[in-house]
Amino acid sequence: MTASPASSPRARDGDPPPAGRTRHTTGPGPGGGHRDGRDGPGRRNDGLPPPRAALTAGTWKEIAHLLLNLPVDLAGFVFVSVWIYSGALLSVTVVGLPVLAFGLVGCRGLGRLERARARRLLDVQIDEPTPIRRRSHGGFLPWLWATLKDPVGWRTALYFFLRLPWGAATFAVTLAALFVAWPVLPWLARGLTLADRAMVRGLLSPSDELERRIAELESDRRTVTDTASADLRRIERDLHDGAQARLVALAMDLGLAKEKLLEDPETAAKMVDEAHGEVKLALAELRDLARGIHPAILTDRGLGPALSNLAARCTVPTTITTDLPTRPAPAIEGIAYFTVSELLQNISKHSHATHATVDLWHTDDRLLIQITDNGHGGATTEGGTGLAGLAERLDSVDGLLLLDSPTGGPTTITAELPWRERDGSDERDRGTGGRGS
Repeated sequence: MTASPASSPRARDGDPPPAGRTRHTTGPGPGGGHRDGRDGPGRRNDGLPPPRAALTAGTWKEIAHLLLNLPVDLAGFVFVSVWIYSGALLSVTVVGLPVLAFGLVGCRGLGRLERARARRLLDVQIDEPTPIRRRSHGGFLPWLWATLKDPVGWRTALYFFLRLPWGAATFAVTLAALFVAWPVLPWLARGLTLADRAMVRGLLSPSDELERRIAELESDRRTVTDTASADLRRIERDLHDGAQARLVALAMDLGLAKEKLLEDPETAAKMVDEAHGEVKLALAELRDLARGIHPAILTDRGLGPALSNLAARCTVPTTITTDLPTRPAPAIEGIAYFTVSELLQNISKHSHATHATVDLWHTDDRLLIQITDNGHGGATTEGGTGLAGLAERLDSVDGLLLLDSPTGGPTTITAELPWRERDGSDERDRGTGGRGS
């Protein structure tokens, strides 16, 4: 009787069976069943790979997009044709121009749906164009003129006008391939959808760089507005909880001292002395609050001395190096100061560093700030951290935040800001402020 390879110590995975012996693949097992391609417990022979889907999920999405081309393109073609013909016929009357304008608005809506379909089925990410708002143009007639000149609406109309024959062709070819040419269907679907992707990018994307710039500026304006509102709430909270409460208590103490001035002069003098101490504390709090709004040393002496003052208050020893031939505009100077201030606070709280450096220099039209510490690293802008908020604030003024913080350190953060020269009015304001202070 021939021995089974499973009973031989030489029968291991990948080893050929001994001469004269047969490797069983589906013979009856000890319990009378089948081994289903196994030679023994935990050992599998060189059989077929496990079954898998013939078409991937991405391919099925592309097929669905191609099959939807005909109904979607037909509906868009009918809308554009009826709109163009009716608008052309009515253009000799007063009604014609509004019909054309509202038709372009409808084309924008169809383009929005088509971009959503491309995002969902083709993984094509196209930015939405800036909407045409009536209030932005100061009335109906300016809005009407801006809408009639809208390149997004006209290109969307051209897109659907050209798409009908393509949609019919892709629908017919894809439907036929599902039944008679399914082995090559993935390659066929990819080739056809590449043309669809090119059409969507070419005709349904925002108009040009100016359109994208408008969208970026609107986003930046929201960020600046939110930041300013948060700063105002912080200042109000600090005034209410700090200096205002202390001044209210001071007024009450002085009122009590006034009442005791004739009855008990010694107690009144002691209360006045305590009130004097409260005045000093209130002044210190107001000074700290003013430093948080805009420090006087930054206005009077510039970034170098102001950052040296920051480094002196930082709990981690910090070296400041500045190479600025002139002072930038006050707005850029303030943003740079508070950027360094926030990053030094992060180093003090989270880095466990023993030393940090801050370098500032000016190159071409950019102000560059690089802060390095020898802490444990691992800093990130993910998850809504303070660095993420700082990156958004820098982006709102065309700045940039670059982070290099591997686990174990060191951490290097580079901030870029646009450089703007200080003009004569800034110098006059600074001189007036210096004399007034």
